[in-house]
Amino acid sequence: MRLSRVILFTLFAGVFACQQPVNPFGPTYDVEGNLEREAPIIEEFLQTYEVDSVARIHDRNGVVIIVHEEGDGARPQEFALVYCNYVTKLLDGTVVDTNMEDVALANDVWDENRLYRIFQFTLGGGDAIQGFSIGFRNIRSGSKATFIVPSVWAYRDQERPFIPEDSILIFEVEFLGMD
Repeated sequence: MRLSRVILFTLFAGVFACQQPVNPFGPTYDVEGNLEREAPIIEEFLQTYEVDSVARIHDRNGVVIIVHEEGDGARPQEFALVYCNYVTKLLDGTVVDTNMEDVALANDVWDENRLYRIFQFTLGGGDAIQGFSIGFRNIRSGSKATFIVPSVWAYRDQERPFIPEDSILIFEVEFLGMD
């Protein structure tokens, strides 16, 4: 009897030892895999994206910053309070979000429960998507720019109103100032 319990315990232990550990927080998001998958999509998009610019910056994180007008202010430091206007688009040009009411109305993304005003966020503070902090670190106050942001630095695999999961996003931004 005792030998059968030892054998049974050994079998159960062997079965459970072969299983992958379960992440109690759900599946792990594959940052590197998604960046690798999206890089050629962004490169192909940039080959057809014709827009006037004074600079194109390819950040090491995969975010592309296209500067249309260079501001004469300083670049923001970590935890600076940044003020801006923005329009968010999918790669096909569909407007999916903005902080400007007239743009929201013109593109059928207006939300009666939303307060449309100058957007402010703390650079690196986590109150905006990481792609915003990456992009704004690379431009000066007063600049107008476009950020091409991989899904990893945007909403990842979360669906949002008008934004499918794993979407590469375009942000047209106007850097109004900072504190």
